[in-house]
Amino acid sequence: MTGLSDAEAARRLAEDGHNELPRRGRRTFLRIALEVIREPMLALLIIGGVIYLLLGDRTEALMLLAFASLSVIITVVQETRTERVLEALRDLTSPRALVIRGGERKRIAGRDVVRGDLIVLGEGDRVPADGHLIEATHLQADESLLTGESVAVDRRRNESVFSGSLIVRGSGVAVVTGTGKKSEIGKIGASLREVEFEPPRLQTEMRRLVRVFGLIGVSASVAAILLYGFLRGGWLDALLAGIALGMSMLPEEFPVVLTVFMAMGAWRISRARVLTRKAAAIESLGAATVLCTDKTGTLTENRMSVEALISSAGAQWRRADGIDALPESLRLAAEAGALASAPQPFDPMEKAFHRLFAEVGGAGAARVLERAYGLQPDLLAVTQAWREKDRCVVATKGAPEAVIDLCRLGAADRAQILAAVDRLAGEGLRVIALARASHDGPLPETPRGFDFEFVGLAGLADPLRETAAAAVAECRSAGVRVVMITGDYPATARAIAEKAGIDGGTLITGDDIAAMNDKALAEAARRASVFARVRPEQKLRIVKALKDDGEIVAMTGDGVNDAPALKASHIGVAMGGRGTDVAREASSIVLLDDEF
Repeated sequence: MTGLSDAEAARRLAEDGHNELPRRGRRTFLRIALEVIREPMLALLIIGGVIYLLLGDRTEALMLLAFASLSVIITVVQETRTERVLEALRDLTSPRALVIRGGERKRIAGRDVVRGDLIVLGEGDRVPADGHLIEATHLQADESLLTGESVAVDRRRNESVFSGSLIVRGSGVAVVTGTGKKSEIGKIGASLREVEFEPPRLQTEMRRLVRVFGLIGVSASVAAILLYGFLRGGWLDALLAGIALGMSMLPEEFPVVLTVFMAMGAWRISRARVLTRKAAAIESLGAATVLCTDKTGTLTENRMSVEALISSAGAQWRRADGIDALPESLRLAAEAGALASAPQPFDPMEKAFHRLFAEVGGAGAARVLERAYGLQPDLLAVTQAWREKDRCVVATKGAPEAVIDLCRLGAADRAQILAAVDRLAGEGLRVIALARASHDGPLPETPRGFDFEFVGLAGLADPLRETAAAAVAECRSAGVRVVMITGDYPATARAIAEKAGIDGGTLITGDDIAAMNDKALAEAARRASVFARVRPEQKLRIVKALKDDGEIVAMTGDGVNDAPALKASHIGVAMGGRGTDVAREASSIVLLDDEF
């Protein structure tokens, strides 16, 4: 494979532009200042100050302009600091790409990838652009930032990979088909232009107040001018008296007091690693009645953990029982899970098996990986053979049906195991079957050549954050209803919701939403607190339905799929650690440590 030449890559880069999403431009010091000055209350103070200057009353003019300047300075300093942190965060998260150009492999900035480039993908790589796989070896990608689904998906030759996905297993080569705004992420980013920012309630109320004061002031001024002119004569004096009366009604303290309080609020929550991009969002956050939150990485830790084990003999263990309560028979299952995983894995599931094996004190004997058998379309199991002295220890993990077939179990054993699989799956766990074998002599060409013994089932989940349940309870005590919206499976969503203290009784799926009109969805959203298998555009519909029902909606999210809903909500809260640029740009508040 030779890929593009440097000259052709440079031509396409000039033609298509850099591989980055269009941005409205950095919120510079001047831009933030102009945004603040355009606020009606501040504009009114500035106009009042100018009028006093024209009338020759410098004291009043300087007082009004000083109040306005103080409000502008406080807001600009606070928001500029926030933008600097976000800019640094954006630079840190910018991916790099390994491409083939002119027959050579080169490491380049992700923004310089062009259409037609050959990109080399390996474990731990962030996919820099949309592409079509021309080679794929046991490739799995975590697409949660796009879909909201935490389970990695298999990607084979002639299938697509998408910008922003994380390669957690295997390797591959893809030809780039879409960069920047022409990628799937870019298309979602472009759709944001059709979604209008919800102005903070404080801003809306301030504008209404300005209109009221303006109307009263103008009416009083006109009345004063007419009365003075008709009763005393001297229309110039009447005009000056009318202006003075109108100016005296200006509430010059309001902008300063509100700005100081908002800045103090932003400073206080910044100590908890929360950045405020728009100071007025502080008031909206305090008035929120509904908090819509993602599951993966927000309520949960965004890392897989082995939560349950069931042995072939029926022995059971739950993580809540503690690692010391793990039966000896299940230690074989823990070891099998680690032996069937890559020695230094990126796959969250394989990391979970290694952590469990380390927890039970399994350092392992001196073994060398002899051969790995990857997933096949007709055998959804991973097998690894380890050389130990004069024999091989073999372990396999995979879909229960595939491992049952490898173990050549009878109908009765199969039925018993599948019943246990259904129980674990009903708890929202991802179920993996485990088996092991001992082998002498040459290794077979396929895992079917081993004499496997079934050792058990493992139930894995993305565990709930330790602080999540307490945070949900705190929201409830403050009168805020927490609604979970996820792309994950209904059983998983309900199990996590109930552990977090969210009512999972009424659950609505993406298919249910697709069958509802806006009125029916608003009615359903009033009673449901869990939404599962939800597509990105449906998140936006849920937020709009809650707003139409009179709720003050806060929305948390990290992925590109969350951005439209973040922008449409009253308060968009993006994750700073793993969040995408698109999500952060669409939000009012950014959580630096991703804690709910």
